Amino acid sequence: MNNLFVDYLKQNTMFILLLLCTTTLYAQEDRSLFWSNVHFGGGIGLSFGDGFFSGTLAPSAIYDFNDQFALGVGLSGTYNSQKNLYSSTILGGSILGLYNIIPQLQVSAEFEELHVSRAYEGFLERPNDDYWYPALFVGVGYRQGNFTIGLRYDLLYDSVKSVYANAYVPFVRVYF
Repeated sequence: MNNLFVDYLKQNTMFILLLLCTTTLYAQEDRSLFWSNVHFGGGIGLSFGDGFFSGTLAPSAIYDFNDQFALGVGLSGTYNSQKNLYSSTILGGSILGLYNIIPQLQVSAEFEELHVSRAYEGFLERPNDDYWYPALFVGVGYRQGNFTIGLRYDLLYDSVKSVYANAYVPFVRVYF
């Protein structure tokens, strides 16, 4: 039995090598095709003044299935502090779906899950907060190339727990 296998390999070595090379090239082609449809972007925020500081870093990536539909994921991290009042750390992630009705009009749906940790100081005398906050956004935006500006609405908005001032949140998206 082993001899039959060895004889088969000897007779078909060129065919087997050709098959392996073709498979390897095809796999590399598939991989490069995948990465050519991945776009990276995100947001950076910095705000400060009179004892207040806020910094945000939010990278994201989307995969374009075609000219109309894309799916993506994102991470976010924010640190806020107001001297003698509070500090907060907000970490989370999101899943994003984008649909271009026409090239200039984009609708989106995004589920975001944030872990909020707030520590109060001074005269506020509130217990510290440590909780998870889900948000489910639907949005619409004007799109020009890799740039989109628009408004999204949080369907799960909770005025007590949300890290956003209200359910309507403007956005700017840039993907390269």
